[in-house]
Formats: sequence, C-alpha cells, structure tokens
Amino acid sequence: MRRPVAIVTALVLFGEAVGIVIVNAVLATVAENQSMSLAGMDPHAMSAGTWVMGGVSGLLLVLCGLTALIAGVRDRAPGRVGRIVLIGCAVVHGVLGAVAVGLVGWAAFAFMMVVLALLVLTLLSYGPGARAEEAVGGDRGGKAAPAAV
Repeated sequence: MRRPVAIVTALVLFGEAVGIVIVNAVLATVAENQSMSLAGMDPHAMSAGTWVMGGVSGLLLVLCGLTALIAGVRDRAPGRVGRIVLIGCAVVHGVLGAVAVGLVGWAAFAFMMVVLALLVLTLLSYGPGARAEEAVGGDRGGKAAPAAV
C-alpha cells in the first residue's frame, strides 16, 4: 500500500505546485496592472516579489513531489535529506492549513489536511519499521523467518 500512497502524494504535490504558480501569477499581474503597493513600496517590486514567491514555492513543492515519487517508484525509504524535505513540507502544510481556515475557508483547510495526511502516511509507511521489515523479510515477501527451536 505504501507505493501507491507515495505516488499519489507526489501527483498531488505536483498539482499543488502548478496551482501555486498560477495563483501567484494572477496576483502579480493584478498588482502590476492596478499599481498596488504596500506602505509606499514600489508596485513593480510588489509584482516581482509575487512572481519570485510563486516560482520558489512551486519549485519547493516539485522537490517534495519528486522525493515522494522517487520513494514510490523505488519502493525504498527516502534518505535523510529526503525525509527532512518531506517533514518540512508536512509542517508547512499544517501551518498553512491552520491559517487557511481563517482566511480562505474550510474547503482550503480540508485540502491542506488531505495533503498533510498523505505526507504523514508516506513518511510513516517508509519509516524505520519498514526498513527493519525489509531487512528481515528479504525475499520472503516481508514475512519473518521462523524462530529456531
């Protein structure tokens, strides 16, 4: 079950990356066209900052998605850096979910919690216990060898 979960997690993160880039592109275009500024900041700086934020957010989500996809395709736990990336992504989704419920609504909160659940399920299914089962099970399909009497 862990392989499909990791692949679904990767696909959801790739879709979220595209969505984040599109939302930031729309915000940047609106800020530029309306000459919006915050506390006297240059409107071009607002637009450029929004473009950069969208690009960086999209790249980070793609990195998280690639980490989950590689784990799912290889059916092996991600390395230390990969686990840190996925844990960081899960923390960000938890915090953004808490913020989204107040700013956007319950639908955004529900989406963020689904993504958080997928990330946590991916991390737990490829956790230390999974590595021990792989080492013990070997070629026997994950079943432990019978105890010697």
